[in-house]
Amino acid sequence: MAGDSEEIELVVVTMAFEASDMASLVAVLSKYVVLARMETGCRNVDMVMSETRPNRILIIEKWDSPESQRAHFDSEVMVEMARSCRGLISASPDVDMWLSMSAHDLH
Repeated sequence: MAGDSEEIELVVVTMAFEASDMASLVAVLSKYVVLARMETGCRNVDMVMSETRPNRILIIEKWDSPESQRAHFDSEVMVEMARSCRGLISASPDVDMWLSMSAHDLH
């Protein structure tokens, strides 16, 4: 908000999945996206499919703080998603955490 001096420490998490059963994985991850969006501190969660790498799905999550993100990773929503992916992926997901930058950070 204009004039608001409180900074938001936005945390972005990406999870890339290589599907061995695409239809089933899409169903599991679609449910996960809906439930994760309801978690405290979640700013947004998107699911996208690669145009260049068949059977690759990317989840992009934005959290309002590192604490919210960590709490989510320990949540039942995350644990259930991980369990449900068994047998649907060909390798462990590639998970990465990103800290938000703005043009102001570059000065």
